[in-house]
Amino acid sequence: MDASADSRSPLVKVIDKFFSVSFLTYFILSSMFFNSLTAITTVLTAPFDPRRRLVHQLSCVWGTHYMYVNPFWRYKVEGREHIDPDKTYVIIANHSSYFDILVLYSLFRNFKFVSKETIFKIPLIGWNMYLNQYVKIKRGNLSSIKEMMGTCRDWLKKGASVMMFPEGTRTEDGQLLPFRAGGFSLALELGLPVVPVVISGTYEVFPKGRNELRTFQPVHARVLPPLMPEDYAGKPGKMKDDAHKMMSETLAQLRAEDSRITADGAKEDLVGIRKE
Repeated sequence: MDASADSRSPLVKVIDKFFSVSFLTYFILSSMFFNSLTAITTVLTAPFDPRRRLVHQLSCVWGTHYMYVNPFWRYKVEGREHIDPDKTYVIIANHSSYFDILVLYSLFRNFKFVSKETIFKIPLIGWNMYLNQYVKIKRGNLSSIKEMMGTCRDWLKKGASVMMFPEGTRTEDGQLLPFRAGGFSLALELGLPVVPVVISGTYEVFPKGRNELRTFQPVHARVLPPLMPEDYAGKPGKMKDDAHKMMSETLAQLRAEDSRITADGAKEDLVGIRKE
């Protein structure tokens, strides 16, 4: 059994299909509207907002509102206070779904996303990423990785936080993949805190390899206290391992709190079952 296993009732299957088509239609139409606003905002604010903070905040409104389109996702965010809007961080999050992006927008904190190059080529979404001056990376390409690290370093020195997925790709079974050390090394090099963000529920809503959304699902995000650079001087590996342990434990806690309940009241555990 995998993440797409059909233990749902026939009624729930019909609801999920209808909602998926409706959501996609609304997403495309609303993205056209918001992308136009983002382009106008970019032009008007460019002379006095070189880091495009206002453009990013508009993108936060754009992304966040999708999480409230469906009341059955029962969306909740905790710990925003751990990210001071006036300070600079390397922010990291687990990566289970494209919906993680929407959740991270809902933090309403300024940062530059690091994202794979192919996302920048998607109409509307990619245009918005260019307007926000987000950071692209071509996975598996050493020169692209070096360029990405250099661009992140430059933004951090300018006081712009950077948001990374240390797993490097979306999980296929809902569990945390091993972390890559780049973001932690960069944080220690510049003496910046690392803020972990743990996201639960997006894997069930829209996991890798499935083209249909789940209508009924709690989605829960928790921002954890920063890992301070002075506690890990010269030890990016330990910082990476501590972050992974902390986030793995928190993810298990959130899933225990937000056990999925289907429309007909049955528990459905989609997490931790690897796709064959």
